[in-house]
Amino acid sequence: MAGKKYREAAKLVDRSRTYSYQEAVGLAKKTNYTNFDASVEISFHLNVDPRQADQNIRGAMVLPNGTGKSQKVLVITQGPKEQEAIDAGADLVGGKEMLDKIKGGWFDFDIIVATPDMMGELGKLGRLLGPKGLMPNPKTGTVTPDVANAINDIKKGKVEYRVDREGNINVMIGKCSFTDEQLAQNYKALYDTIVKARPAAVKGAFIKGITMSNSMGPGIKVTIE
Repeated sequence: MAGKKYREAAKLVDRSRTYSYQEAVGLAKKTNYTNFDASVEISFHLNVDPRQADQNIRGAMVLPNGTGKSQKVLVITQGPKEQEAIDAGADLVGGKEMLDKIKGGWFDFDIIVATPDMMGELGKLGRLLGPKGLMPNPKTGTVTPDVANAINDIKKGKVEYRVDREGNINVMIGKCSFTDEQLAQNYKALYDTIVKARPAAVKGAFIKGITMSNSMGPGIKVTIE
C-alpha cells in the first residue's frame, strides 16, 4: 500500500529540476503521505575526502526553531555538577552507577553529556556507545564542564552533523507540522553552518548536491545558492 502512496507523492516532484529551499520545504510537507508527523530531513553531498582528518567535518548547532523532537538527556558527572545538571533539566544524572547500567545493556536515553573528568571511564564503553553514535565529543559540545549550557542547547533544538564515508551529511531540520517559514529558517541556518565548515583543502565546488525529503517521502533536489 505504501508503494502506491509513495508513487502518488513522487508525482508531485519534478525530478528534472531543482527547487529553491522555500519551495522545497512546502513540497516536503505536501509529499508526506503518512498518518504521523514525519520529520523533514536534509542531505548534503559534499566534495570532501572524509579519510583526511581536516576534511572529516563534524559539529553541532542549535536550530532557530528547534527540531520538534524532545531528547532524553543523560549527564555523566560527579560531585556538585550532578546538582547543576538536575537544575538545568537533565532527564538522568549519575556517575559510575550509570556507566554500569550501560555496560549491562541499558540505553534508555537519546544523548549523553559528560564532564571531562568522566571521559576516562566513559571511553572504556566506546565499543558500546560508538556504533550507536552516543559517545560524547568535545566537537559537538557534549564533553564540557558547562553542563547547564549543554543541556539548554539540546533542549532548545541542537542538532549534530557529521560527514559519512561517502561525503554526505544528513540532518533533521524539523517536522511536517512546522510552518514553511520555520522549516525555511532552520534550513538556512544549517546551510550557512555547513558552508562555513568548508575545509581549506577543498578545491572547486564544496557542495555537490542537496536533497530534502520527509522521512518516508521522495527526494527533492534543492538549489545550491
